[in-house]
Amino acid sequence: MRQTFKYRIYANKETIAKAENWLNLCRNLYNCALEQRISAYRNQRKSLSGYTQMTELPDIKGEFPEYKLVNSQVLQQCLDRLDKAYKAFFRRIKQGEKAGFPRFRGRNYYDSFTLKNTGWALDGRFLSIRNVGRFKLHLSRPVDGEIKTVTIRRSPTNHWYACFSCDELAKKLLPQSDKVVGLDVGIKSFLVDSEGNPPIGNPKFLKHSLKELRVKQRKLARAKKGSNRRVETKLQVAKVHEKIANQRSDFQHKLANEYIKNYGVIIFEKLMIRNMVKNHCLARDINDCAWGQFFGYLDYKAEYAGRMIIKDNPQNTSKMCHVCGAINKDLKLSDREWVCQNCGTIHDRDFNAAINHKNEGIKYLKRLGLSHQALTKGDALCVA
Repeated sequence: MRQTFKYRIYANKETIAKAENWLNLCRNLYNCALEQRISAYRNQRKSLSGYTQMTELPDIKGEFPEYKLVNSQVLQQCLDRLDKAYKAFFRRIKQGEKAGFPRFRGRNYYDSFTLKNTGWALDGRFLSIRNVGRFKLHLSRPVDGEIKTVTIRRSPTNHWYACFSCDELAKKLLPQSDKVVGLDVGIKSFLVDSEGNPPIGNPKFLKHSLKELRVKQRKLARAKKGSNRRVETKLQVAKVHEKIANQRSDFQHKLANEYIKNYGVIIFEKLMIRNMVKNHCLARDINDCAWGQFFGYLDYKAEYAGRMIIKDNPQNTSKMCHVCGAINKDLKLSDREWVCQNCGTIHDRDFNAAINHKNEGIKYLKRLGLSHQALTKGDALCVA
């Protein structure tokens, strides 16, 4: 299992200036490498690989001495990033998906560099990077496992972070539990479970900050490009977005921890969120909920704690009566409660769906021959 530990870092002005210089040099290298690929294809109908461009790094350092101060692995990772962008572009094209060609990066659109196993040292609360300086970490928790890469990132609000990607983490298994829960997410209520617990209300962090965000974005639109006022206003807009993201992440982390702590098996729906946001009436509310992020938290926390995750097919889970199995084909999205015409049971739409998720998950486990006493595997299963 691989996990990233992210920490806020602090440094003096000289160290920050050197880090920003590295970002600028990497950005220039990225743009030049992209221009080289475009020119090679236009003029010679030739496609350059990432490896070919990496072999030219010694010549670049000889011609431009400023690159000698930048760690070689940082430059290689920069070219590898461009290579991955190319491969992702062509993969989406082959799959018939909408894809954007790799773009040249402006100053505010290249904000991180990555080191692997050389050029850095971690000593307690201090991270030293050769030819950059020393950073002090806000070490909120210890770094666990074997550190594979270290990424230094500048946020849009000019905060700096160190991200340690670690492998071979020791699992911290929770006490074994045979409790099973089904989860159903939504817009009105963020989450309803199958155990009859009170629904978790949707905090709607974006909606509550929308008025403030609109005021600042209009101010940004009126500001003259290149002016100090525009720079200051852009920072204010970024701070609002960062606060919304932090609120959402904190809420979802705490909620995921509660379910991981109390249940051995968690079953939720495998949603096609990319298709759901095509509904322009609901797109902003769906993105504000960030269900995909929440499911991602559940996935990695379950693996770390030795819990089991099952992803259920959401088809007809809201329309099917969990008592008799009859399907209400006339159910609309606006119908929050409905009565089964076959058995007369009154259903809450979300609670009924959560129970159906739980039932389908248990059936799937039985088909696999798994008992409740063997459910703490830390696996993610998908119900076809």
